[in-house]
Amino acid sequence: MPRTLLLTFLPLGLLAFLVSAMPVLAQTPQQEKRIALVVGNGNYAKAPLATAANDAGLIAQTLQAAGFDVIGARDLDGDTLRKSFRDFVQKAEASPADTVAMVYFAGYGIQLAGENYFIPVDSTINHDTDIPIEGMRISDYTRQLASLPLKASIIVLDAARQQPFVQGGDPIAGGLALVDPGPNMLVAFNAAPGTVAAEEPGPYGVYAQSLAEMIRTGGLSLPEVFDRVRLRVSETSKGAQVPWDAQKIQAQFSFFDRASDAPQTQGAPDQVAAFRDKPLKDLGAQDAFNAALERDSVQGYEDFLTAYAADPLSRRVRAILAARREAVTWRRSYLADTPDAYWSYLRRYPRGPHAADARRRLAILTAPLEPPASFAMLDYDVPPPPPDELDYVDRPVLAFGDPDFDFVPPPPPPVSVPITTALTRSAMPKTFHAIAAVRA
Repeated sequence: MPRTLLLTFLPLGLLAFLVSAMPVLAQTPQQEKRIALVVGNGNYAKAPLATAANDAGLIAQTLQAAGFDVIGARDLDGDTLRKSFRDFVQKAEASPADTVAMVYFAGYGIQLAGENYFIPVDSTINHDTDIPIEGMRISDYTRQLASLPLKASIIVLDAARQQPFVQGGDPIAGGLALVDPGPNMLVAFNAAPGTVAAEEPGPYGVYAQSLAEMIRTGGLSLPEVFDRVRLRVSETSKGAQVPWDAQKIQAQFSFFDRASDAPQTQGAPDQVAAFRDKPLKDLGAQDAFNAALERDSVQGYEDFLTAYAADPLSRRVRAILAARREAVTWRRSYLADTPDAYWSYLRRYPRGPHAADARRRLAILTAPLEPPASFAMLDYDVPPPPPDELDYVDRPVLAFGDPDFDFVPPPPPPVSVPITTALTRSAMPKTFHAIAAVRA
């Protein structure tokens, strides 16, 4: 049964809010072509998602206001989902040098053996072997976008959730797998690689609300938008959810220009920018925590722990660092794809979230599970985890808000970034298209 347009999912109050947040916009010559594919899959038989359709609707409306030609729908089956992405890539091919292409998927995502899959609503997944057949492998399509000389491509997976499909047997790692963006590409997850966001009752998810807010903040570059999203989500979730992104964008791009008469914003992201390059040890613990989140690197988190090992926030940072170090280690092992690489991973993380993946790959490579005494340990570019880090990652699913860890949530910063900011943008078409063939 066909579903309605995503625009109809937004309550009138929210639509009015969006309009009020975007005053009269300056009409300037069109500078670039902006296209977007937005999908919200929530009507899963095993475990429906309360926010996915609304989140996609919110992002679609926000992108449309920013001048994107938006194609979107909810609850897509596998055939329609794949066709929609193929059609979107063909649309991007029309004039790639002048095109900014954005993809936003809300729903369930699953990682398996180093690959991320977005799950259609009609999928029948009971075992790990069903995932590559039933799910849509994201890299198949991001490679196509990366092969085009686009001005920029933005891939957002609001899909790192505890999956309800595979139960029993060898466990699969939770959340989404760390990936490397292609040229002129930014890839963003709603939760850090290897971690999951908590289930939300609705009507909207914290990540989608934060992303829409930062898109509407005029004058921000793409990296600044997603840095602020990470800080805002961490603040709103009290540290239980920490988004991630990586980018290789060279072109200058802003969703909205900043109006000349816009007031100066004050708040956590702006405060972080003021001390972005300062040593963390020269900051207070709270400011250092925000700065480490903004940097979002292994070195930045290690610097925090060196300076503030006894602070209550250190336990949160250890969890973030543990997840990142394991994700990087697995990514390097997967890219090498040799018996030595998988033995090396298992030497570091014998009960880690990707241990079953490593054993699967060793079986495919017809290699024994136990390495020979003389095997060459892979030279990773991150140090091995200290023993206490294994407490965080020796489990298939890691959630930063897990009460088992007795986390102490960080206090909110004293001033929040204001929701509304005066904006300008180029005059661009306001079109929104439904994807016709969808089913429950």
